[in-house]
Amino acid sequence: MIVEDLPDGARAATVVGQPELLARDVAVPGDISSAAFPLVAALLVPGSRVTVRNVGLNPLRAGLLEALHLMGASVLHDSRRVEAGEPADLAPAMIDEYPILAMAAACAEGVTRMHGLGELRVKESDRLAAIARGLAACGVKVEEGEDWLAVHGTGRPPKGGATIAVHLDHRIAMAFLVLGQVTAEPIAIDDAGPIDTSFPGFAGLMRGLGAVVEGGGGFTP
Repeated sequence: MIVEDLPDGARAATVVGQPELLARDVAVPGDISSAAFPLVAALLVPGSRVTVRNVGLNPLRAGLLEALHLMGASVLHDSRRVEAGEPADLAPAMIDEYPILAMAAACAEGVTRMHGLGELRVKESDRLAAIARGLAACGVKVEEGEDWLAVHGTGRPPKGGATIAVHLDHRIAMAFLVLGQVTAEPIAIDDAGPIDTSFPGFAGLMRGLGAVVEGGGGFTP
């Protein structure tokens, strides 16, 4: 950028860039926030193993995997490489993955404390409140603050048996459907429609992995 002082006291800025844009082929890695649901489902169901291929591990997006490792999960990643300028690495950045992490925490042993979650209150819904209310309805002890959540896990799946109000939020819907794989009683959601906004074919994919997804949003082991 070139900045010039003009005689009348004004200033002029001239930006010199490329003469034209050229098309090129770009390999776009898969979305970790979508891959998170079958991954956590496999972690919750004993004896399960799921392989997700070509998923992006952008250091600003893949914090969920690090969090799961810290909880003792067995998550392996192979064939790291750079695609579209994004390195395959891990970092604690995962704001969209907190709903599914909370489901894993509900089945883990001990208290999982999550802080800095204020942004969840201004997503497609107030996700922080939706997670807390939904887990409580499923029999999980939950503490909620303005920007934090504490989930008290007992080392076994919760009771379930609730119908979850998803508030038109696709991630809340998918997260509780995943939890429903392992709860003692089925979990249902009040509206499965929003799932298609981010994960068309979610129900079919989960059925292909062995889940039972019933009409109307019900999800049973």
